[in-house]
Amino acid sequence: LLQLQPPARAAPLTPRGPAACYGTSVTSAKIHVNGVHLHYQQTGEGSHAVLLLPGMLGSGQTDFGPQLKSMNKQHFTVVAWDPRGYGKSIPPSRDFPPDFFERDAKDAVDLMQALKFKKFSLLGWSDGGITALIAAAKYPNLIHKLVVWGANASVTQEDVRIYNGIRDVSKWSEKVKKPLEEMYGHKYFAETCEAWVDGISRFAENSSGNICQQLLPDIKCPTFIIHGEKDPLVPQAHAEYIHKHIKGSRLLLMPEGKHNLHLRFAEDFNREVENFL
Repeated sequence: LLQLQPPARAAPLTPRGPAACYGTSVTSAKIHVNGVHLHYQQTGEGSHAVLLLPGMLGSGQTDFGPQLKSMNKQHFTVVAWDPRGYGKSIPPSRDFPPDFFERDAKDAVDLMQALKFKKFSLLGWSDGGITALIAAAKYPNLIHKLVVWGANASVTQEDVRIYNGIRDVSKWSEKVKKPLEEMYGHKYFAETCEAWVDGISRFAENSSGNICQQLLPDIKCPTFIIHGEKDPLVPQAHAEYIHKHIKGSRLLLMPEGKHNLHLRFAEDFNREVENFL
């Protein structure tokens, strides 16, 4: 298909000083952190370092294409990581002990420190948003700014019902399922999804379904919460709760946004986030 396209005309370079020659390539590597080899992608040469944290079964490659491609590479150095057991950070296989979010938060922060970033911002989607909330609360001196979307600080019985609705991956839409099956193979994908549903549903047994509610008041960095009003996986009450309990945070509701609003409305999302950062 690509060969049938007419050759793209190079856009004329406008004189923008050294910015014109900034690299836009995405590097891909692994680094040893906390006993595992974590895979990450990195792009841009800006002074503001940003870590992208993917959702359940997610990786930089599957979850953040438009951000890796289009975020401003002059202002930002963008890193997207694959949490242990996800993406190319296998082995180990993914498991869900009671502290899996804390483990991811420590891995994420230690990864950025291993890459020699002294201070950085976090952009967390879904499970990655929960991880980012915990990291921002527990490592306040390292986190510059925080953006979360599709995240929740607790698990209700209604949430458990929603999670069980996605337990069987054969019922997922082809579009969502295909890249994950290609990455993991059907067996690992299906079994890990089931294990995730069991792992996250366990939080509903805690008092008020707590995941990290008690940590929200400890988040001191500027925080931006985005929520899609049509998100079928995370009810809006979760975004409102996080907003209410993080002092000075900002909440943006996207009327047409669903769970993957950063992919579906990538241009709007990137602009809002860059302005905030």
